[in-house]
Amino acid sequence: MRIRLTSVFVDDQDAARTFYTETLGFAVKHDVPLGDDAWLTLVEPGDVDGIELLLEPSSHPAVAPYRDALREDGIPSLVLHVDDLAAEHARLAAAGVVFTQPPVDAGTVHVAVFDDTCGNLVQLLQPKG
Repeated sequence: MRIRLTSVFVDDQDAARTFYTETLGFAVKHDVPLGDDAWLTLVEPGDVDGIELLLEPSSHPAVAPYRDALREDGIPSLVLHVDDLAAEHARLAAAGVVFTQPPVDAGTVHVAVFDDTCGNLVQLLQPKG
């Protein structure tokens, strides 16, 4: 058993595509129109067969209360691993990304949290060692 796809709910797929590709650096793998929405998945650049991130429309009525509760408690909807948190924080901050938690030492990892502009908090995580 393997994880091949995971998802994050987004308020606007077009805005999310722009943020996740142009700002964060992911690459579009699938963009299949489905009515007003799309089957829109991203992968790490250079890893077309890697784990896909589905930018899932947030229109289902259960999504808003769930995400609102997570945001209110400061809980990220998505965790992304990075090799150099300080460098990623500097790059993203320079691009205008708003961090709700600057980089901090959290024991076995360094973490930071930012707003993805699409309804979610996203945690950057750099393992130590």
